Amino acid sequence: MKRIITYGTFDVLHYGHIRLLKRARDLGDYLIVACSSDEFNETKNKKSFYTYEQRKMILESVRYVDLVIPEYSWEQKIADMEKYFVDVFVMGDDWEGKFDFLKNYCEVIYLPRTPDVCSTNTKQHLTLNKR
Repeated sequence: MKRIITYGTFDVLHYGHIRLLKRARDLGDYLIVACSSDEFNETKNKKSFYTYEQRKMILESVRYVDLVIPEYSWEQKIADMEKYFVDVFVMGDDWEGKFDFLKNYCEVIYLPRTPDVCSTNTKQHLTLNKR
């Protein structure tokens, strides 16, 4: 079984996220999604629209996702590769090169982002239309 892992906040899930999850899952047999915890988001100065538990529930309902785990820190990635026997680490190409240190543990693939969509813009649009 080929295991794939990806990381992210996955706030306000949109078609770009779904596209990433599908392409990641297509690389193997089992997709693990590490979703940033609320506490970890605070350290990144990020505020999610949905709580970790809500984002986890949403991700678990996506058919491409086999397992959702919490991401508590930047440093946990190596331990995750070993604990979950990961074969491929996948991230959007906006992170290109940042996780190359994981090549000692698994294959690292950066997938092209879906153009013209991002959570920040979606949240801004929702906020503006709320007024």
